[in-house]
Amino acid sequence: MRTIILLLVLIAVGWWSLPWLKQHLPLQFNPFTPLAVTDPPGWMTRYKLKRLAGDPAACLDVMRRAQQAGLVTFSARPAVTGACPLPDPLRIQRFGSVSLSSSFLASCPMAVASTMFVLRSQQRLAQAQPGASLARINHVGSYACRNIYHRTEGRLSEHATADAWDVTGFQLADGQRIEVGKNWTQPESKSALLHQLWQEGCNNFGNALGPGYNAAHAGHFHFGMRGTGYCR
Repeated sequence: MRTIILLLVLIAVGWWSLPWLKQHLPLQFNPFTPLAVTDPPGWMTRYKLKRLAGDPAACLDVMRRAQQAGLVTFSARPAVTGACPLPDPLRIQRFGSVSLSSSFLASCPMAVASTMFVLRSQQRLAQAQPGASLARINHVGSYACRNIYHRTEGRLSEHATADAWDVTGFQLADGQRIEVGKNWTQPESKSALLHQLWQEGCNNFGNALGPGYNAAHAGHFHFGMRGTGYCR
């Protein structure tokens, strides 16, 4: 009986304190506030991002608020039908001042995660090289209706649901180019920066695969939504 009474008291206290928790919990620990692309990295942000996969309206709201703030430029596209359907795809044109080698089609959660990745990569770059800024990202797309590793059989790739993005390199505002296929191991300055940017991918996506994973990823970073931070 005492256990039941104690449990009821704890539930009552928790319910009574709920409004205070909603207002005063830090963003990185607050499950009640809507996700924003500027939220700090952490397990709560990752949880909120995962939750968006089941709430298209909330996900689109995150992207619209980011666009209004000038952090990303995108457009909602008609649903894709066929063997690899996309119910609510978005086409990403640029991330704030950072241009792309081409626009790309993405699921909404991938669009949110990639926006976070670019924002945090800009911050990491500024810390690593004061005065430097990211100007352009080169990539080979997101959506592709195929199986993993282009196999004729097996499970569908993350690209089949536009939940993966393959990045091949970066260009800084001073014209410096940093390519995954050429600079992963040398020269030291570019290699160190590439490893930092790849680590930022680990912080923002469900999985981040690079040249250290296997030969198929020797020339690009694969950023995907599956998983909870697999990084290799």
